[in-house]
Amino acid sequence: LDIEIEETDMLFIDTDHTYVQLSQELRKHGNKAKRYIAFHDTQLCGNELGPAILEFLMENKRRKIANVETLETAQAGFANGISLQLKSLIEDGFHRSLTDEEKWGVVANAEKAYGEFLDALGVDWRNDPNSMETPRRVAKAYVNDLWKGRYELPTDITAFPSDGYEGIVLERDIPIVSMCSHHHQAILGKAHVAYIPGTDGKVVGLSKLNRIVEHFGRRGAIQEQLTSAIHQAVDKITTGNKGVIVTVVATHNCVSCRGVKHQGASMVTTKASGVFLDNANLSRQEFFDSIKINNGGHQI
Repeated sequence: LDIEIEETDMLFIDTDHTYVQLSQELRKHGNKAKRYIAFHDTQLCGNELGPAILEFLMENKRRKIANVETLETAQAGFANGISLQLKSLIEDGFHRSLTDEEKWGVVANAEKAYGEFLDALGVDWRNDPNSMETPRRVAKAYVNDLWKGRYELPTDITAFPSDGYEGIVLERDIPIVSMCSHHHQAILGKAHVAYIPGTDGKVVGLSKLNRIVEHFGRRGAIQEQLTSAIHQAVDKITTGNKGVIVTVVATHNCVSCRGVKHQGASMVTTKASGVFLDNANLSRQEFFDSIKINNGGHQI
């Protein structure tokens, strides 16, 4: 196998593992970016464990691990970055998302604080049958849904050779559910993501573009930074690409429900690189023509 092995990436496995145990162990440590194996007994590859070893090495030969170090753009602890709890885990060498138990700890603290917030607003929530569970509901919504991307690492991104395909890869109308960092009001819209793989570049599974949008959307955001974060992540995982372009069209509750109170106004942001930066390039025109076809009522 043509696999580059570095000593710092090696994972030492006991020689008494069964096939199933070894397969499980390899995948568990694979999530921590421990991608290669070193053996004290070189004869292991000749016995029944060989298939598990070979399967794992081949799987990781084609996989590009997406982790917080490579894809994050915002400062940890900021509303549009990972949480301080997740940052602490990573600094301690645990490259994983918060466990359910750890998330419940965050929920408990946030529940207490939100109850005090309602107290400050003069809400008798403890005796109101419609509000007595509100602090916990809100805390759970933030941790498990609205800001989910702050407490979890991105899923592994599998990249494949492009096999010479050099046309546009475009996925449009990817739903965005995010939250304004300023007023904690909803941002709802669509993302259109495209890239052009190079001759020797990489393509990714289509659903992974959805997962990237979801990961960065489920946290506090301003739309400009969210657009850039999605663009950078796609650019990094589609190695050897000729260009990446991301357009986000969204409505902001902080505009429609407060301040100017204008209903129906939408914001359009675009981040482009490579061939998509050239206004005269047909690929850029093809992208904008394609997303006009069905853009949720929005014309760009």
